[in-house]
Amino acid sequence: MSDQQQWHPQTRTIRIQHPATDAREHSVPLFLTSSFCYPDAETMRAVFADEQEAYIYSRFSNPNVDEFVQRMCALEEAESGFATASGMSAVFASVMAFLKQGDHLLSSAAIFGSTHTLFSKYLPKWGISYDEFDIRHPEQLEKLIRPETRMIFLETPSNPGLDLVDIEQIARMAHAHGLLLNVDNCFATPILQKPLLLGADLVVHSATKWIDGQGRVLGGIVLGKKELIQEVYLLCRTMGPSLSPFNAWILSRSLETLHLRMMQHSANALELARRLQQHPVFRNQPEKVKYPFLETHPQYAIARKQMSAGGGIVCFELPGGLEQGQRFLDALQMLSLTANLGDTRSIASHPASTTHAKLTEEERLAVGITPGLIRISVGLEHVDDIYADIEQALRKSAG
Repeated sequence: MSDQQQWHPQTRTIRIQHPATDAREHSVPLFLTSSFCYPDAETMRAVFADEQEAYIYSRFSNPNVDEFVQRMCALEEAESGFATASGMSAVFASVMAFLKQGDHLLSSAAIFGSTHTLFSKYLPKWGISYDEFDIRHPEQLEKLIRPETRMIFLETPSNPGLDLVDIEQIARMAHAHGLLLNVDNCFATPILQKPLLLGADLVVHSATKWIDGQGRVLGGIVLGKKELIQEVYLLCRTMGPSLSPFNAWILSRSLETLHLRMMQHSANALELARRLQQHPVFRNQPEKVKYPFLETHPQYAIARKQMSAGGGIVCFELPGGLEQGQRFLDALQMLSLTANLGDTRSIASHPASTTHAKLTEEERLAVGITPGLIRISVGLEHVDDIYADIEQALRKSAG
C-alpha cells in the first residue's frame, strides 16, 4: 500500500492535485480551454478511438474538473465520479443513465422540490412511472416494489424536514430485489455520512451548497462504482451538462476546508437547536425544533448510527403558520433571505412558499412541510449572534 493510500480521506483530498506544469506551481492553474491539441495525426486518431487516454474536449473532461472529481472520490471513498453543471443535472443524470421507457422509480416523498418536479412531471412523459414512500415508515417500501422497478432514490437527511432513514436497511432491501440505491447526500456531505460504505450504489451532491460553502458557484457530482459512472459519463458526454473548469477549480479548493467547516456548522447548529428548545415559543413543545442530533428527533438513533455530526440545517415550526412565518422572516436583521443553503452566512427560508411551493398543500403536509415551517442554514458566524437575531425575530413576529 502506498503512503497516499494510507492517508486519511481529508489528507488525500487536500493532496490530490493535477500534475504541475513546467512552471512548477503550488496551486493548480485554471485550464480555461474548450479543446486540447495533439502532437500528430496518429495520436489524435488513437485518442478518439479510445486507444490512448488524453483530453479531447472540456464537455467530456478537463484537468480542473478531474481534480475535483478525484478529491470527491477520496472523500466519499468512491471508485469513480462524474461532475456536472449543477446539483439537479447530477440528479437527472444519475436517474436517466439507468432508466428507460417502461421502468419504475421509487423515491422518498421528502425530497428537494425540483427533484420532485423532475420525478412527478417529467419522468411520466418519457414513459417512466414513479411512486413515493414515506421514509419515516420504511416498511411501506417493499410493498411498492414492482417487477419493472429499477431504482430507489432517497434523501437523508431530507430537504427540508430533516427526516432520516437507515441507509443500510434500504440497501439490503434494494439489492435483494436487484435494484440500484441512489442517495442524495447533499445535506450531510461526505464529511458526516458516506452512503456508499453503507451499501448505496450511487451518491449525488449539489456541490453548490456545503461543498462550495460560500454561495459562489453551481456544481453537482455523481459518485459510485466505475461501471455505473461510465453509464453516467456516456449520457452526459452526449447531453452536455458539463461543469465549467472555473467552477471546478473553486469547488476543488473548497474541499480542502470542508471537514473543518462542516464540524463548525454542525456545532453551531446543535447549540442553536438546543437554545431554541428552551425559548418560550418551543419550551412546552420541544419537538417543534428539529435537528438530527437532538434526542427529540424521531430518527435520532439512526442519525447517531450513520452520521458523525448532525449537519448545518435546523428547522422549527412557528405556531402562527404562514402569517407568522412571513413576519419572522421580515423581522430578521442579520440572517440572509435567499434560496441557497450551505453558506458561511446563515440563511433563513420558508419552504412552503419557496423551494417546495410547486408541491400541493397535501403533498407538503405529507412530508412535514407545514405553513409555519422555517429552515435555517446555520452559518459560521458566532452562534450567540445567530441566536440573537432569531430570538428577536421570534419576539417581533409573535404579536
